[in-house]
Amino acid sequence: MSVSDLAADEFRAGRPVILTAAREGGPDARALAVTFHAPQHTGHLATEGLPLSAPATSGNKATWHLAVPDADLTSPAERRVHGRTMDSAWLSGESHDSDEELRAALVQADNLARQHRLLKHEFAETNAGVVALYVQLEEQDEQLRKAHGQVLRELEDALRPRPPLIPGLELAVHYAPADPGAPTGGDLYDWFTLPDGTLHITIVDAVGHGVRSTRSALNVTHAVRTLALEGHPLQSILARTHDILMPLDPKLMATVLLARVDPVTGDLQLANGSHPPALLVRLDGTAHHLEVRGRGIGFPLPGSERVLSAHLDPGDLLLLYTDGLTESRKDVCEGEIRLVQAARNHAHRPLADIPTAIATDMHTIVHHADDTLALALRITPPP
Repeated sequence: MSVSDLAADEFRAGRPVILTAAREGGPDARALAVTFHAPQHTGHLATEGLPLSAPATSGNKATWHLAVPDADLTSPAERRVHGRTMDSAWLSGESHDSDEELRAALVQADNLARQHRLLKHEFAETNAGVVALYVQLEEQDEQLRKAHGQVLRELEDALRPRPPLIPGLELAVHYAPADPGAPTGGDLYDWFTLPDGTLHITIVDAVGHGVRSTRSALNVTHAVRTLALEGHPLQSILARTHDILMPLDPKLMATVLLARVDPVTGDLQLANGSHPPALLVRLDGTAHHLEVRGRGIGFPLPGSERVLSAHLDPGDLLLLYTDGLTESRKDVCEGEIRLVQAARNHAHRPLADIPTAIATDMHTIVHHADDTLALALRITPPP
């Protein structure tokens, strides 16, 4: 077909053409060189767009290099096509129809090949765009995560006051929410100095999780702080807080532990409303819970039944906490026993490290995730 296309213009102009074919590399070679020669053609042959491009074109010659089978092409078996010899088939009109069908098939194949190349190009561009979009989304997601984390840290700092600087006292705290993605929960603390120099500490565990429980805990700490600064007796503060908040939030329920420490004398006072007891670890390693009976905010008959008085010597460790520290394995008694052991193990460490170290030991196995708060206090030995 390519030879016919090249010869058509020459034949119309009445010029001769020469077609030669020879095996390359000797009679046993499997490569055939087919050369088309138009001796009277001027310039270069137009070989563009041929069904089979001619890789070797020089002036008025075009050569194709073809692979041939081992069989002899001049044998009768190779020279017969549909019951006729190649010569007779070529000379008959059927060859023209076959050529046209083959040309149409080649055109269709070329179109499909072009469409395939176009699709591959479009797919490559689309894939590059998707990758770029994915990278952009990843960068935006990282920026959002950083911004979200920054907002959460600022919110947590705003909700949780830093330790007051009191000569003769060391203070440290550890807090971990039940949901790592939420910085707030129902466990909250407050500490401040009263006009007489005494340190007041409030530990609150409001029922629930998340922002709603945080609001309840904040209401309790604010009410307690107001009453304490007004000079109300420690034993009456819990009941008074209940009376103030119930009309505002009838569904509020919270356990509360109040502590007051005189940094000069080491005197300690505790009032409790349904909250886990404070743990005191002496310098010699002895430890015991400071039990005070009472009922929390939102409970029937709220308030502390009495105020427990104790004394802290230099080097003694006082630990105030919420039930998330001791109930991670759903066994309160077992948790309190482990807490005593953990506090003894870490009592010799710098106070800033103790709350987190104790929480780490207590949460090696967690069957019940809950907000966790651990606050440590120690009277420093004199210089």
